[in-house]
Amino acid sequence: MTRITTRPTPFRTSEMLRQQGVHPVLARLYSARGLSDIKELSSDLSALLPPSGLLHMQDAAVFLADAIAARKKLVIVADYDCDGATACAVGLRGLRMLGAQVDFIVPNRFEYGYGLTPEIVALTQKETAPDIIITVDNGIASIDGVAEANRRGIDVIVTDHHLPADSLPAARVIVNPNQPNCEFQSKNLAGVGVMFYVLLAIRAEQRQRGLFDAQSQPRLDTLLDLVALGTVADVVKLDANNRILVAQGLKRMRAGRMQVGVAALFRVAAREARRATPFDLGFGLGPRLNAAGRLSDMRLGIECLTTDDEGRAWAIAQQLDGMNRERRDIESTMQNAALILLENFQPSDSSTIAVFDADWHQGVIGIVASRLKDKFYRPTITFAPGDPGMIKGSGRSIPGFHLRDALDLVSKRAPGLIDKFGGHAMAAGLSMRAEALPAFVAAFETVGRSWLSGAQLERVVETDGILEDGYFSIQFIVQLEDQVWGQGFAAPIFCDEFRVMSQRILKEKHLKLQLEKNGQRYDAIWFGHPEGLPDRARVAFRLDINEYNGVSKVQLLVEHAEAL
Repeated sequence: MTRITTRPTPFRTSEMLRQQGVHPVLARLYSARGLSDIKELSSDLSALLPPSGLLHMQDAAVFLADAIAARKKLVIVADYDCDGATACAVGLRGLRMLGAQVDFIVPNRFEYGYGLTPEIVALTQKETAPDIIITVDNGIASIDGVAEANRRGIDVIVTDHHLPADSLPAARVIVNPNQPNCEFQSKNLAGVGVMFYVLLAIRAEQRQRGLFDAQSQPRLDTLLDLVALGTVADVVKLDANNRILVAQGLKRMRAGRMQVGVAALFRVAAREARRATPFDLGFGLGPRLNAAGRLSDMRLGIECLTTDDEGRAWAIAQQLDGMNRERRDIESTMQNAALILLENFQPSDSSTIAVFDADWHQGVIGIVASRLKDKFYRPTITFAPGDPGMIKGSGRSIPGFHLRDALDLVSKRAPGLIDKFGGHAMAAGLSMRAEALPAFVAAFETVGRSWLSGAQLERVVETDGILEDGYFSIQFIVQLEDQVWGQGFAAPIFCDEFRVMSQRILKEKHLKLQLEKNGQRYDAIWFGHPEGLPDRARVAFRLDINEYNGVSKVQLLVEHAEAL
């Protein structure tokens, strides 16, 4: 069941923001999202939290500045998703700006799995012979891999943002806002954000050593398009600090000042960089980069982000687009199979979902888990075959159910049931023996029943209430699009009562509508929902600009609707 609610808006806070010059509707939206000070709206780089707030950051900066000065060989070990690819690209470009000799390796997920494993250390030494390994977007759980690197005489710098286990790897330095005793105020940095902060700290150390001054120092802000892309694509919370990083990246994209690979991804996704939004990054560019890691090898995606050759970037972007189309076909087949497996699923009887199919592709199970979670509104884990006798799972969760902590609890209650696991509150992965699946399903459901109430298992479409008629305009929509909305800082959804003047089904799966309120008519569309509406309905919607034949019109994107 789905119900529509309205976010509470503290009137006094909203009024204070309005009096400080914030647009009246934006003041209401911001206050409903917990903002109380206009300073939190700053997108200036000067408002970023300083790198010194990250635990061990100075140690990392000194060690890496020394390594660069000594011409030691650095190798980045990357992860195979969009955050990992952008973090790797930021590391490669930024470290080279700072004078480093640096290469990278990104493991094939199907051969080596996730993180800095002993096998990846061996591969890295064989292929690149590094003095120092720098992990990006991974490494905090790589106890065995770091130990193997140490045994081989390779120093390891871990840069990561994932939650640590009970013990940490014996790395030379760990930079992670979520490690114990780190008091950095933004725990929500993505892997690419952590790497960007490491570069800022190295540059500051080099500046102090007299290598350059504030005027001649390398321009690390040229990497902010990559930082923004990875931050949005990894669906981390857009707190005030992350909003600055994303806003600065979008500003560069809109001005045409971006890596040629990012520009090529905009072009192949048929999106306009001059009007770039977080939505474009999360649903246009991000999936095309992720497709490389899901189906093949993320080296192609990293090359797209690090080449300065426009022709090469465009050729790679087209390859990535083809992979993404293939990924969508695989996903559709898997989703249909999942719905057959769940044909008799009764949401009222279950708090969680865990399903396995021997034909599923392990690179796509995370997306299928996300689709099932959206459909049934239950924490969902989908499994595919892994190594012989093993299965791999990828999970997505709902608010109020910390997925990584749930897996931790299952592993503590049933030692040996899960082979490996890791992740975040809303997304996590694991591997286990195939025969352990029934026991895991039962244990996972037990945690779900104890942690989730009936109210939490009810989908809620949270809205910002009624929007005054005067703001159904292109100008206001452009003003909304200029803001940074995303995870933890939800894009506005409005709600009102409308008369349904006409409706028809498009492509057998979308509902095209014309809605009327106070004598004004609006085009609307409800994607993925072919069922019709009654003559009057309460509609939760987003504002959108529909451009056709050079004409721009206001369009409503329906999130949910219910009969009056």
